[in-house]
Parts: sequence; C-alpha cells; structure tokens
Amino acid sequence: MRPGPGIADESAEDLLRVAELVRSVPDYPQPGVLFRDVTPVLADGAAFATVTTELAAAAGAADLVVGVEARGFLLGAAVALVVGVGTAPVRKAGKLPAVAASRTYDLEYGSATLELPAGVVEPGTSVYVVDDVLATGGTAAAACALLADAGAEVVGFGTLLELTGLDGRSKLGDLRVDALLRA
Repeated sequence: MRPGPGIADESAEDLLRVAELVRSVPDYPQPGVLFRDVTPVLADGAAFATVTTELAAAAGAADLVVGVEARGFLLGAAVALVVGVGTAPVRKAGKLPAVAASRTYDLEYGSATLELPAGVVEPGTSVYVVDDVLATGGTAAAACALLADAGAEVVGFGTLLELTGLDGRSKLGDLRVDALLRA
C-alpha cells in the first residue's frame, strides 16, 4: 500500500503507519475475495486521527458529510465533526424508519440496496461522501447517485483505501475521488 495521489509529504509517513494496520482477510465474505479490514485503523487513536484529519481537509466546504454503511458511518461522522458540519448515513435496505429514496446495485459477489433517510438531505445541499474502501465502485456509485436523485450536489468521494486493480474509480465518472491509500 502507498499513499494516494496528492498526499502531502508530511502526511505520507503517518499514512504508511495507517497502511500497516489494514488487515487483509482472504476468502471473506466468500471464496476468492480478499477483504480489507480497516477496523484496526479505527481502533488506533493516532491512526484514526490521521485518517479523519486528511479526509476532513479533502471535504472542503461541504454542507454535509454522508457515510456509507457501515464503516463509512464511523469515518463520516468523525470527518463531519472536524469539518464542523452534520452527517447522515446511507444505509442498507430495511434499516431506516423513514426512507427518502433507494437504489439497488451490483456487488462483485451479489447485489444490494442502499437507502437514504427521509428529511436529512435537502435539494442543493453540497455533500461529501465517505466510505472505508473503494473496490469495484458499485457501492460508491450507488450512494452518489442516490444523493444526486435527492437533489444533493455531490462534491467528492473520500476513502481510506482504494483498490486500484478493481477500477472502482471509473464508476464515479468525473467526481473527485480522494483516496488516502492505494493498493
């Protein structure tokens, strides 16, 4: 793993330490998939602070930070706190009491549906979307499209780790992608 493009030299050393904490789990959630577990990063205060600070700098002047289920909730909330704005979740289907919109998409090992809670994203809101890993891009693209359907202006997508060999970035079109680490 290496720091993503545009990472300042003074941050690169801290991000290399973060990279050492990312755990690779073979054959999870099914055979042939190499899952990247960022839980050890979240459990390490210094590493979590590094990731939060870097993503907050990338979020810029967004009105709202949206975290994608599930580790994206943790990252998104922390980023929103540093930026000084609110946060909202994009959840898997069936988890919200009131749903504004939903979108079904394909994963590398199945399909899923994401939902946006009702009453939290107003049309015209500038939104920065955060998730832990950008892999094939299906989840990221669905989350961004769901927000756009709700009238939000998605200003960027931030991730702790981008798996470049899976080319998920291409599913996000011209949207700015801020990847702290690349593998």
